[in-house]
Amino acid sequence: MRPGDELPPLEIPITRTLIVAGAIASRDYQDVHHDPEAARAKGSPDVFMNILATNGLVGRYLTDHFGPRAVLRKVAIRLGAPNYPGDTMVLTGTIEAVEGTTATVRVVGANGLGHHVTGTVTLALEGAE
Repeated sequence: MRPGDELPPLEIPITRTLIVAGAIASRDYQDVHHDPEAARAKGSPDVFMNILATNGLVGRYLTDHFGPRAVLRKVAIRLGAPNYPGDTMVLTGTIEAVEGTTATVRVVGANGLGHHVTGTVTLALEGAE
């Protein structure tokens, strides 16, 4: 684990079920996350993913890569282009800094419209020597 190391990309198909399930799991009952007609009435072409679902997918990406010892210490993300059903989000990561068993990773999640999520995550590898 060294600065500049790139994590392998993770492709996530964006389905209507994933969007709705993420909203329900995070108790976000805003109609734009589950009702296509309401989303269109508010100017969106379809329902779209909420930030809490995105946050969970970013966490999954990193813990899948670093393993069960990885503990997310700080997550600082920003949303950009919406994730709509039928698209694919590709998560990529680059290690920016390493201090002992703690790393800061720059994460980007891109879809067909551009960058859906950008940010940094600081994680520690618990029990690592």
